[in-house]
Amino acid sequence: MQNADTIGVFQIESRAQMATLPRMKPKCFYDVVIEVAIIRPGPIQGDMVHPYLARRAGKEPVTYFDDRLKPVLERTLGVPLFQEQMLKIAMIMADFSGNEAEELRRALSFHRSEERMRKVSVKLRTAMERKGIAADKIDKIIQSISSFALYGFPESHAISFAILAYGSAYLKVHRAPEFYASLLNNQPMGFYTPATIVKDAQRHGLKIKPVCVSQSDWRCTVVSDDQPSPQSSGRDRDQGRAQRGGREAPVRIGEAVRLGFCVVNGLRQEHAEELVRQRQDRAFESLDDFKRRVPLAKDELRTLAELGALNCFAEHRRAAMWQVEETLHDDLLRTQMAGTSRCGARLTQRDDPTESPLAPMTLPERIRADYETMNLTTGPHPMKLLRKNLPNIWRATDLVHAEHGSTVQIAGNVICRQRPGTAKGFVFISLEDETGVANAIVEPDLFERFRLVITEEAFLLIQGQVQNSDGVVLIKARDIKPLVHLPAMQTQPAADAALLAGMQAGESLVGSESHDFR
Repeated sequence: MQNADTIGVFQIESRAQMATLPRMKPKCFYDVVIEVAIIRPGPIQGDMVHPYLARRAGKEPVTYFDDRLKPVLERTLGVPLFQEQMLKIAMIMADFSGNEAEELRRALSFHRSEERMRKVSVKLRTAMERKGIAADKIDKIIQSISSFALYGFPESHAISFAILAYGSAYLKVHRAPEFYASLLNNQPMGFYTPATIVKDAQRHGLKIKPVCVSQSDWRCTVVSDDQPSPQSSGRDRDQGRAQRGGREAPVRIGEAVRLGFCVVNGLRQEHAEELVRQRQDRAFESLDDFKRRVPLAKDELRTLAELGALNCFAEHRRAAMWQVEETLHDDLLRTQMAGTSRCGARLTQRDDPTESPLAPMTLPERIRADYETMNLTTGPHPMKLLRKNLPNIWRATDLVHAEHGSTVQIAGNVICRQRPGTAKGFVFISLEDETGVANAIVEPDLFERFRLVITEEAFLLIQGQVQNSDGVVLIKARDIKPLVHLPAMQTQPAADAALLAGMQAGESLVGSESHDFR
């Protein structure tokens, strides 16, 4: 948590939470309770976040609206963060009775009613004036309490959420295979797409195995693996291993996650479950045997072939795609030649097989096919293929070493665009590369200039000024370009010819879809 390594962790995985965690540096359970509660519109609009963090870091003294409030606010360093504290402030400073405090509670909770809150605020102000409390204190108290009409948080809820947050973080560290498999099996949820979750798992040393008709279930499963690796080696024979980037966490030796059919676009659950039932009855002997026994639509078969799930019956994806298009005939004279596929299925060859005239997919083509059929890849991140062509672009994992105030360039797949109502028109963009996630902030005027590029392009290059505070790095954008249109990437040598040829033909890079929030 202190390192903000919290992708997939309940309640503390958002960009704002990740920016706060290294400053909070939670050391005990109650710190997590505060972390959960403090990143809310109420505390943010009430200007409570920065004073709390400054006091926690010893940068400013702990003060109270009034000394009588010390028992109420001491555990939150004099800053009111919880709804229960607001009620006690009203009872102490305005002599609210239990019924009046209940009226205030309802105003704080009832459909965020500003009208109801306004009436209670007038009553609160009158009572404090009658007690002779200084006008500046009254204003501060009213502002704090009124802010909670905009999504204040009860301490009891924060404690409940903190238990789940801590449990999620524990599972991520100590039971990583189960943690990531569960996240993938319960999509959509949270801030991140399955593509980002898979890449985060790989960066933490967990092997993610591809979809395979002879091995996968409907859901993603935890499986044994004799040769764990920090990055999945991919489903095709000629796919290389990508290097680990970003933060690391221990993974139990011998375990991996096998992707399930649930990640495949357009594959009906009942068809996938019938596939599994047929496989459990008897292993598939060939692609023809598979086609006979499993009632899949033609489009479903094509998708499985394109993403490599039929490679246990073929040499490569395009060979499987070719065989899928063949008309199925009963051949009573065929000779069975036993073999073992890469996925462990028995392989049958016909006397006169129709060989595919198609060349195997290149690595960039396989990655494109992965995203088009599953919206994720177990192979290298698309940015890894481009890295050597981007010598001046900082990797996300290296930004912590960037000097505050310097100008840098970052690039990556846009995985989140956020324009919070409390941010006064500022837009936050998260870019993922092969090492992790970099965050940029865009001022309202700049956003209007680049609105179309920001909202439509899947890959961006952003130049801006580094804001490095307490190890939390944010790039204040000055210029924004679509990555695919960079001329430098259209003059590179043949190593990336397949990828660049597609780009020259007008194709855009393919990556994860963005989760956008307001």
